[in-house]
Amino acid sequence: MIPRTSTPTVRVVIAVLTFRRPHELRALLPQLTEQAAQLAATNPRVAGVRILVVDNDPDGSAQKVMPEFETAAIDYVAESTPGIAAARNRALVEAATEDLLIFIDDDERPHDRWLELLVMTYDRFEASVVAGAVTSEFTGELDAWIAAGGFFQRRRPETGTPLSVAATNNLLLDLTSIRSMNLRFDERFGLTGGEDTLFTRQLAAAGAVMVWCNEAIVTDRVPLSRMTRQWVLRRALSSGNSWALTAVEIEPTWAARTQVRIRLVGSGSARLTGGGARMVLGTLSGSIERQARGARTSARGLGILLGVVGIRHQEYRRRRGVST
Repeated sequence: MIPRTSTPTVRVVIAVLTFRRPHELRALLPQLTEQAAQLAATNPRVAGVRILVVDNDPDGSAQKVMPEFETAAIDYVAESTPGIAAARNRALVEAATEDLLIFIDDDERPHDRWLELLVMTYDRFEASVVAGAVTSEFTGELDAWIAAGGFFQRRRPETGTPLSVAATNNLLLDLTSIRSMNLRFDERFGLTGGEDTLFTRQLAAAGAVMVWCNEAIVTDRVPLSRMTRQWVLRRALSSGNSWALTAVEIEPTWAARTQVRIRLVGSGSARLTGGGARMVLGTLSGSIERQARGARTSARGLGILLGVVGIRHQEYRRRRGVST
């Protein structure tokens, strides 16, 4: 294989998908322009970096922010089709002339050298996908139940660790690989979540090299609305639901899908009952950690069982005037 560093130059686009968070976008964009300039100055293979804002608000709430950045290499497009999958697909379309597409959420903040480190890992491991680390920053005092459960602590493997699935909140995609597979985000998952799970599982199944970069970090700013027990349990149910739905979807035959459903019934039932038992033990022993972890395990199990029978939990169902 020809080393990646000896191949021609690459063009990079950073895609920010946004929905009714103009204040977050206003804070993020200057940091992205700084990261873009840093990458262009340090990596001779990079022929250009631009920033793409994909506004998924039909009212175009992000558009009013754009005049503040007229001198920067930032493009704005509106995608009125509801759902994160449609917005991600719009980013793929808009990046038709670029080589690398990097996703970051509008409520995240990149650490120093974030972009540079993602691209370095892409070159080093000749990867089609590089996923970076996400840490959390809280906008208020964390509930003791949530803190005991450690629900905002994420797995941090070593850089170069192979992946079979990845989230898109800090993700680099080699667009040559994506185009060769003619792959898009499944818009049936636009309001349920899980579109990134299915997309990256499809990439892994097709043999794409997917690796982790532990040093390319972004911080997720967690609002008060997500610092509640109800949100944690709803997210666990949604996560289990989308995992089951994508596990079935990725199988090519009816027989394989049936086998997957059978396995999912077993794992979902075990989580539902095992989590319930852990909650009881936690209550009897006075352990908040057991109570919290048991409740989340049960919620995930319920989500899996709902997914097995094709019920979709629409986590991102929109209510007028409310951001997701």
